[in-house]
Amino acid sequence: MAPTDEETEPVTQRTASIGATTPDRPPVRSTVVPGGRMPRWLPRAMVLALALIAVFQLGTWAFHQLTGLLINVLIAFFLALAIEPAVSRMAARGMRRGLATFLVFLVLTIAAAGFITLLGSMLAGQIIKMVEGFPGYLDSLIRWINDSFHTDLKRVDVQEGLLHSDWLRTYAQNSAAGVLDVSQQVLGGLFQLLTVGLFSFYFAADGPRLRRALCSVLPPARQAEVLRAWEIAVDKTGGYLYSRGLMALISGIAHYILLQALGVPYAPVLGVWVGLVSQFIPTIGTYLAGALPMLIAFTVAPWYAVWVLAFVVAYQQVENYMLQPKLTARTVDIHPAVAFGSVIAGTALLGAVGALIAIPAVATLQAFLGAYVKRYAVTDDPRVQGHQGRGPGRPGMLARIRRPQAGEPEAEETA
Repeated sequence: MAPTDEETEPVTQRTASIGATTPDRPPVRSTVVPGGRMPRWLPRAMVLALALIAVFQLGTWAFHQLTGLLINVLIAFFLALAIEPAVSRMAARGMRRGLATFLVFLVLTIAAAGFITLLGSMLAGQIIKMVEGFPGYLDSLIRWINDSFHTDLKRVDVQEGLLHSDWLRTYAQNSAAGVLDVSQQVLGGLFQLLTVGLFSFYFAADGPRLRRALCSVLPPARQAEVLRAWEIAVDKTGGYLYSRGLMALISGIAHYILLQALGVPYAPVLGVWVGLVSQFIPTIGTYLAGALPMLIAFTVAPWYAVWVLAFVVAYQQVENYMLQPKLTARTVDIHPAVAFGSVIAGTALLGAVGALIAIPAVATLQAFLGAYVKRYAVTDDPRVQGHQGRGPGRPGMLARIRRPQAGEPEAEETA
């Protein structure tokens, strides 16, 4: 019997529904590699990541190992910038640049050696004097203790107690063990000084060659900017050191006159000490420099130390408000707050070296940025000067307060 239309219709509909696909839904692309194998790019990516990590670790280790050398090179660079004007002036007169650099270093070495020799002889003399006068100081101290506390101390008993004390024995053992450490530090300091001297000599003697080598890898527009930055750095660093040297000379002469008038021994050396330390150690250099003359003056007469302290404080005020603005206006014209902040930042980053080079570095950066920062004329407004002025047509503060209380409408402010 042939099938009817009613029997064939459900079969046709069921077949059409089974074979139909949804046209709006795209087929899902499988990310699994046939056969379950690893993608080809994954091993290379893992090797590249491990290589980058290894290079980073190696670079970090090398940077920490070379930190001391990099700091020495930085000191040498700023020292070369400081002596660059003198070397260039001598080279412009026909002298070879290497010979000019050698003469400048020779003068600086002789001056430093002479100062260290005089200071060492002064300290040695004062130490010998204190050792020789120690029994007298001890007798006066024992006498004061006996009179004040009604005791019966004797110098022999005190000396015996000190010689047989555990504290003195421990101190002697620690001092003997620390001799080797001190020797290593001295040798390390001499090696660092030699490293700084050699690098600064090469930087100053081969300055033109170094600039040509640096500019040879830059386009002409960048070469002009690099040379301009170099020139600004030379002017600011040299000007800073020369202005500080002049202020150190004035300070040394002034303190020498005072110490000579008071009859304090080693007045010339103490004057040079105060001048150098007060000018080349920022912020606290003045008070550190004045401590040694006060101590020496105290050995002569206790009141002399008070006179020295008063003179140090008074001279610091004169220097801050009269000498320093005039001498550093054309060389290092930066705000005192900026100078203080730069010294703190330099000390936090590089210690004492950072404190010494912070001010010329900030002055160089400020001058370099000032050449590219556009400035505008300041409007003539009293508020610029810090005064709350009243513009034309603008009611005063008292009038603006009284009007709402009286029930009057407040006038509109004109621009």
